[in-house]
Amino acid sequence: MTFRITALPLAPFEPLLALDDAALLALGARRMIAEAPHSSPCRVSLADAEPGEALILLNHRHLDDPSSPYRSEGPIFVREAAAEALPAPGEVPDMIGRRLLSVRAYDADGMMTDADVVEGRDLAGRLEQWFADDAVVRIHLHTARRGCYLAAAARA
Repeated sequence: MTFRITALPLAPFEPLLALDDAALLALGARRMIAEAPHSSPCRVSLADAEPGEALILLNHRHLDDPSSPYRSEGPIFVREAAAEALPAPGEVPDMIGRRLLSVRAYDADGMMTDADVVEGRDLAGRLEQWFADDAVVRIHLHTARRGCYLAAAARA
């Protein structure tokens, strides 16, 4: 058994990329410039923005199951030059593999079945363990320190 990490799709964010700063602000979003390497992880490309690269910082509901008490949203970055990532089965993108993660497993009813803090370099093995349990249908990956959503994982 293996897993696939999935990025957010680009299409819902494309209209924001054309907006000026005032229009973004009116929506509660901000245009930001990456200041340092590995400081601004894009949830669409699953790659860190390069210093000087423009991104949109916005709120995103990543767990939108209305029947789940774990419904959740938070800040994400989308690079203005983002292209949708499609990692291969079993692949952990470098952006994820270099971070300390808060990882949360959910069942089909949107209920959290388990959670752990995992070094990104150890994520693949932990995902394999969780997906060995038939009750686990999706896993969300967050940054451990700030708690921001990064990506989801499912069985491949």
